Amino acid sequence: MVRDTFHQKLEHLNQDLLKMGSMVEEAIHKAVTSLMEQDKELAQEVIDNDDVLDDYEAKIEQECIQLIALQQPVAKDLRRIDMISKIVTDLERIGDLAQNVAIVTCELENDRFVKPLVDVPRMAEIAQEMLRECLDAFVNSDVDKARKTAQMDDKVDMLDSQIFRELLTYMMEDPKSIRQGNYLLFVSRYLERAADHATNICERVIYMITADRESY
Repeated sequence: MVRDTFHQKLEHLNQDLLKMGSMVEEAIHKAVTSLMEQDKELAQEVIDNDDVLDDYEAKIEQECIQLIALQQPVAKDLRRIDMISKIVTDLERIGDLAQNVAIVTCELENDRFVKPLVDVPRMAEIAQEMLRECLDAFVNSDVDKARKTAQMDDKVDMLDSQIFRELLTYMMEDPKSIRQGNYLLFVSRYLERAADHATNICERVIYMITADRESY
């Protein structure tokens, strides 16, 4: 009976984690959409919703502490709960990065972009896919999927470098583009860091399953 209660609470934790992951994924999507469409109202929605993510992180962390204290799990169960508490920190930080993108939307004037923002939404799409896949790997204890997802970070790094080179060229040729160019460089870096946090989650999933630490 006690064991049944423990597994019910653990499943509840899993569902809370997935819900937070979905909220963070939506924040990335809305933040980048707000930038592409220069929609300051949508950007403000992302900014305002960051407190909800912070509260959700605190809620899940408290649930982890209570489950460990009251049920005293061992081995894999303990490792899983410990990883949940760490994963929500990564999710919260991705949420912060989405908020930062939304802040850039609010800071930019409604001017024509210095370059077509083709690679920015692509970076966001990959980061969102990584987030979905790493959480799926967590729920299903799928180490192969975690490893495969972590390797997707290389694509984001390549796009970040490409955006940097292109924007630097624009800014050198036209000093008037420097302010906007700098903001867009920030956006690229925020998305690159979001993918890094998704990679962190993959590494945590691998450790949870194998008890081995792998770095990507």
